[in-house]
Amino acid sequence: MARTPMALLSAADQERLRGLRVMKGIALGALVLLTIVFIVAFALQARYPWLAYVRAAAEGGMVGALADWFAVTALFRRPLGLPIPHTAIIPTRKDEIGRTLGEFVETNFLSGDIIRTKLAATRISARLGEWLRNPDHAERVATEGAAMAAGVLEALSDDDVQDVIADLAREHLIVPEWGPPLGGWLERLVQSGAHHEAVDLAADSVASWLTANREAFSGLLSRRLPGWVPSMVHNLIDEAAYHEAVKFIGAVRSDPAHPARDAIDGYLARLAENLQHDPATIGRFEDAKTTVFDSPRVRELAAEAWTTAKNGLVSALRDPESGLRRRAATALAEIGDRLVTDATLQQRVDGWVTDAAVFLVDRYRHDIASIITDTVERWDADETTEKIELMVGRDLQYIRLNGTIVGSLAGLLIFTIAHAVFGV
Repeated sequence: MARTPMALLSAADQERLRGLRVMKGIALGALVLLTIVFIVAFALQARYPWLAYVRAAAEGGMVGALADWFAVTALFRRPLGLPIPHTAIIPTRKDEIGRTLGEFVETNFLSGDIIRTKLAATRISARLGEWLRNPDHAERVATEGAAMAAGVLEALSDDDVQDVIADLAREHLIVPEWGPPLGGWLERLVQSGAHHEAVDLAADSVASWLTANREAFSGLLSRRLPGWVPSMVHNLIDEAAYHEAVKFIGAVRSDPAHPARDAIDGYLARLAENLQHDPATIGRFEDAKTTVFDSPRVRELAAEAWTTAKNGLVSALRDPESGLRRRAATALAEIGDRLVTDATLQQRVDGWVTDAAVFLVDRYRHDIASIITDTVERWDADETTEKIELMVGRDLQYIRLNGTIVGSLAGLLIFTIAHAVFGV
């Protein structure tokens, strides 16, 4: 299997690779040493019988070393390149391992009870509040949040936003029928007499206007008179019209039962009735509403309002000294302080976070675990093998070394027992 060049490995992986090579050298060295010892002892045991014990120990160590070398190697590749069954387990069963690992995580870690227990002991809100109450941290959050918000606003297409606003306006404002609901609201308003204050305000406004604009009556009626009528008569008629208007408004203001008020009440009551039940009135009202919303000028005003609001908001978000940024940082620090000092708020926030986490885990646990399965399936078999070997290969080489030692002791023990029992 081709190795990834050292230059492409991270510093941690390079260190693991060096450790793996060292341990492989030690394990191989132990095997070579025992092989030499075995050859020497086998050749001289006839002359020196005690070397039979050394030979047995070396023989057992060689067997243990070779067996464990085969077992360790079979995990990652085919020993000596031979197509031996049940070897190269990791590369050939990579996808199955990924699925098994995903199922293990889903079953043993992505459990609502486990998540709830862990979060209940974490005191999330208190820790967050302690961190957030620091003005520097609050400023940092405000800065990052402002940058994200400004980026989102700048990334939005004005035309797309305007189309969305237009669609929402049509769906929620233009398409729904306004007449009957508005008529019902107007009927309740008239029945409760709540509109009387509006009538009073209108009468007061008219009276104030008449007081400040007496000259507006000059020629209001007299200009319609024949030219032969004397100018004095013109003035008298205009003055009379002005005084009658002032008198009429004064009477409306002072008399709650004035006929004009009754007329307004009657008109509003009829309008409320017609808006609810008269198809012609409802149709005219809906046509007028559609005409207003579909007016090009209204669309232009909506576009200008969006552009102005967007530019102003982006400018405020980008400016570290803007009132919006200052208030956001202050508000975040105050929230952090409350999270530290308010036990009730802590319990409420911890409960929200825990419930949300448990809901997400219970609902999407399989999807979350599938990330492991899908990721492992996308890995290259050789790269996966190399990564895993870098992570655990050094420890596996200890197995080879231990097998050499245990094999030597076992060989020596077996030979000693056999020699003692059978005298051979």
